[in-house]
Amino acid sequence: MTEAFDALETQAPEERERALFSQLPEILKHATAAPAYAERLKGIDPAGITSREALAKLPVLRKGELSTLQKSALPFGGFVAEAPGSFGRLFTSPGPIFEPEAAVPDPWRAARGLFAAGFRRGDIVLNTFSYHLTPGGFIMDSGARALGCAVIPAGPGNTEQQFDLIEAYRPGAYCGTPDFLKILIDGAGANGRDVSSIKRALVSGAAFPKSLQEKFAEHGIDAYQAYATADLGFIAYETSAREGLVVNENIIVEIVRPGTGDPVPEGEIGEIVVTTLDPHHPFIRLALGDLTAALPGFSPCGRTNMRIKGWMGRADQATKVKGMFVRPEQVAEIGRRHPELGRLRLLVEREHETDVMTLLAECEADTPDLIAAVTASLQSVTKLKGVVSLVRPGTLPNDGKVIADERSFA
Repeated sequence: MTEAFDALETQAPEERERALFSQLPEILKHATAAPAYAERLKGIDPAGITSREALAKLPVLRKGELSTLQKSALPFGGFVAEAPGSFGRLFTSPGPIFEPEAAVPDPWRAARGLFAAGFRRGDIVLNTFSYHLTPGGFIMDSGARALGCAVIPAGPGNTEQQFDLIEAYRPGAYCGTPDFLKILIDGAGANGRDVSSIKRALVSGAAFPKSLQEKFAEHGIDAYQAYATADLGFIAYETSAREGLVVNENIIVEIVRPGTGDPVPEGEIGEIVVTTLDPHHPFIRLALGDLTAALPGFSPCGRTNMRIKGWMGRADQATKVKGMFVRPEQVAEIGRRHPELGRLRLLVEREHETDVMTLLAECEADTPDLIAAVTASLQSVTKLKGVVSLVRPGTLPNDGKVIADERSFA
């Protein structure tokens, strides 16, 4: 799997930089046709933004701000010039954040990452990312079909039905979270079902520690990871070199000091900021809240684009649990629904290679009915199952932290 998807992946880095920044001024013109970008970029001459140094002087748009900004100017906060009806699909992700999908082939730039993971024309792909309201399922689906694969739009859950599909269609490839692939493998072993046709996997949306990589390898599955988001699609992907993630083509990735827009030196951990060259829906310096660091040199696989270490934590308190973002605003919403609760803290941990979360809530009363009600609110607000533990008032630290991510991926 050392061959490249196309010549862009192996071009000289200086050629790539010239190509990216020669396109950027026109993209900025498209962006400023939208009122929110016109305001943010007021007084800036797009023709002068032709280098990383010039780009770094533009304001950062924080993903954590998008939900509030969009509420003030539905649906896209004034950051999209084209009418919603001009897009192919319209989505919402937790936050909520509204996202359009351009009506073009492979709009999320996923095919390149799937190709690096060994997906090829004629493969049958079991896609277990959700197709319901969020773009996750369609990100992988469109990329796989662009490669000429047949896709089973399975979505998550319903393991018995998944086993039936696997045994009927014999898919050779899997897309989804690593956690759900483990559930399928374990469930098949416990119930005498056959999932041995799956030989390749592209996983995303959750941590992929070495222990899980080894477990999949023991079952004959060559699994790779990708870094993707619901608004941007594929940002970086793993290759056969297994040395970091290679940044996707036709996007500009910066790593900046958290809380600023200032690029950090190579190798220093910082926040990922992405600029897309999509004229339909450009993002200009979108800060994702995720931490990473750039790796020096080029990938041994022959691809010459920038490499990152992968996800290294959050620059803010929002975190990803089982592939879904959980934000402080959601914890606050649970508190609003249950005024009898005091201070709240959502604890995220890792047990048996699976993300688990526990909502610690200060409360005078400790009744089964209240626990059941708060548990239902937790699932309703976050779209994830979790445990609720009521503790005495004054027990939780008064440090402003409402989400504590205590997972270790060593």
